[in-house]
Amino acid sequence: MTSGSRPFRVSPTAGPSLSGEESGQGRTVVLLHGLTATRRYVLQGSRLLARSGYRVISYDARGHGESSPAAQRTAYEYADLVDDLRHLLDEHGLEQPVLVGSSMGAATALALALEEPDRVAALVQITPAYGGSPRRDPADLEHWDALADALSDEDIDTFLERSGVNAVPERFREMALLAVRQRLEGHRDLRAVSDAVKVVARSHAFSGLDALNDLDLPVLVVGSRDDADAEHPLAVAEEYANRLPRGELVVEEPGESPLAWRGSSLSKAIAAFLAAQS
Repeated sequence: MTSGSRPFRVSPTAGPSLSGEESGQGRTVVLLHGLTATRRYVLQGSRLLARSGYRVISYDARGHGESSPAAQRTAYEYADLVDDLRHLLDEHGLEQPVLVGSSMGAATALALALEEPDRVAALVQITPAYGGSPRRDPADLEHWDALADALSDEDIDTFLERSGVNAVPERFREMALLAVRQRLEGHRDLRAVSDAVKVVARSHAFSGLDALNDLDLPVLVVGSRDDADAEHPLAVAEEYANRLPRGELVVEEPGESPLAWRGSSLSKAIAAFLAAQS
């Protein structure tokens, strides 16, 4: 928990207890992290938004960080994650917040916005990876299952070996390895994260990218170049931005570390995007 933040727990009737925190005051921004991450790894610890007139709410997804595991090991579908988000918005009495999601969190936020666009004021999609349908390629699923198995054994070193982080360009590799290790060490129950990895990799968030064509919301899409972050193809971010009627793409300059990894720079880009919507 960061200094000045206010912790909370949300306990849906039919779901696990979710751990979160909020800071700042003003327009509400809700942060949703990626698979195997925790709430700290959306803005990478930056508090710039909270200091800039925003109320920032973040939480650990079910089975991640300090949140409780799902009652059933298969209950990590996107439908479950969207239900958790919906309950959190209800519990906090939030009307039309800005949803800022990274990877898995991006798909969760977008799925809710597609189902209930009136509940969302704007979206920030950080390194989206969902291509409109669940993963089906056997080799791809085998890769995710191997990562899940390492987490089930609580073997972070093997996870790092299998994750492909060692293939990141050398100038970024040390930073990437440290970040992944630290985020994995932030979980209360790596076996629950393992279950989430197996399910989310096969899960259905929404049907087809054509669904984006009619979503009339302001959306900032934050892409990453493939040399540093092949798990989140730039082509997917570009496709999102092209299809969304009010989509706007931002990506780091060639040779720079991914914008999504630099919390202060990312927060500034989000703040500028939101200011332009006011």
